[in-house]
Amino acid sequence: MPNLLVAVSDSVFPTLDPARRVLSELGAELRLAADSTPEAILQVARGADALLVTYAKVTSEIIREMERCRIISRFGIGVDNVDLAAATKAGIVVTKVPDYCIDEVSDHAMALLLALVRKIPLANSRTQSGHWEMSAVVPIHRLRGTVLGLIGFGRIPQLVAPKAKAFGLRVVTYDPYIPEEVLNRAGVERIDFDELVKISDYISIHTPLMPETHHLFNAEVLRRMKPTAYLVNTARGPIVDEEALARALDQGQLGGAALDVLEKEPPSDSPLLGRNNVILTPHTGFYSEESLVDLQMKASEEVVRVLTGQAPRNPVNPEALHFARSN
Repeated sequence: MPNLLVAVSDSVFPTLDPARRVLSELGAELRLAADSTPEAILQVARGADALLVTYAKVTSEIIREMERCRIISRFGIGVDNVDLAAATKAGIVVTKVPDYCIDEVSDHAMALLLALVRKIPLANSRTQSGHWEMSAVVPIHRLRGTVLGLIGFGRIPQLVAPKAKAFGLRVVTYDPYIPEEVLNRAGVERIDFDELVKISDYISIHTPLMPETHHLFNAEVLRRMKPTAYLVNTARGPIVDEEALARALDQGQLGGAALDVLEKEPPSDSPLLGRNNVILTPHTGFYSEESLVDLQMKASEEVVRVLTGQAPRNPVNPEALHFARSN
């Protein structure tokens, strides 16, 4: 299959060698954009057969300019940076990699929760600065017997649940779409959103970012949480209204928060900076050396499948395949 071109809009990887190894079976050229501006992306993508994308915005304008593209494959789980409607209209299938970092993110969510409850960052900071004093970090409460509420029960929270249960937590979830047999198998109770917010000692967010989940955790919802509750977000930053969260913390409406994702990254002026009861990590929940290799290979395998006439494993808009065939 000669003269195939696979464009890369942007990359956070130290090397694209894992992707090159997978794409080598096509004999495809891999071409990385100089930066993530629309102009730079189109310089490499205008005549490309496929586009690999990380965080760059793939707008309808970019999609209209791509002359041969058959697949946009995301290095990641979410695809909110790709205009799905425009891609579908153009007959371009969009794919994601939903399972490359589920161990890492579920571990990170639990690590954040444990660090919050045991107040480890604060205790470490005080001790490192010469203050050996338990009084600075009390009270600390027992985990066993408390309630963890999971917002969403997809692949990642399905791994969080057994880890939390190993610590003796009762695990409940709000997810109106997950089949009952999945919940039964996990031993997790489905409850409605309002009830989860009311009874949970800790809430961990694992829902995609959609119009209906933008600022899902707003001032009203935060007000209904227990004043001792902790909020953990390893999903998408805009699901939490950071201004409202800061006000809730100031007013003692909840105990603390741990966020791996923020509305604005990096957070140059976030009201959550500099707080003893807030843990912030720089969007590293997905990361391990192994997960990055898996991510590149799985995203590239989708390109190979589509460009060789096979069905992709994880299409976000499978109707685009039929649309392309009908034109």
